[in-house]
Amino acid sequence: MPTLHCFVLDCSGSMLRSGQLARAKGVLAQLLQQAYLWRDPVALVNFGGRGSALVRAPGRAPLRPEALVLPLDGGGGTPLAEALARADAVLRRHRHGPRWLWLLTDGRTRETPARPRHADGLWVIDFEHARPPLGRAAALAGAWDARLVPAREL
Repeated sequence: MPTLHCFVLDCSGSMLRSGQLARAKGVLAQLLQQAYLWRDPVALVNFGGRGSALVRAPGRAPLRPEALVLPLDGGGGTPLAEALARADAVLRRHRHGPRWLWLLTDGRTRETPARPRHADGLWVIDFEHARPPLGRAAALAGAWDARLVPAREL
């Protein structure tokens, strides 16, 4: 059965200012391309200063992921809990196979949202660029029992 990949992209001001949003968009484009090759469905939620939005409802991965990813802009706060609730609702409605959630973030938020209940697999791709590192994305991955992937390793 195909796996639904629900990507949650942090478009906050801290990601934009550090240059990590551009890097995260590149990683996201690669992940979307891989899902296309696997014929797995994808969904995309982004979040930033204006809240969160379902950018792409579950469906076939785009042939040209850049067309989906490049127009996404950033800035403002980090409504992580809102974005994860939106993503979890998407996952809840998908009952045709495994459901994976991929969070691409620098972890710069004071929120500590609960683990998304409907995700069968969780990945946190950590784009933290601060020195010294705060480790918030890593802490979130630990609390969720998610796989942590430092972006520098991709």
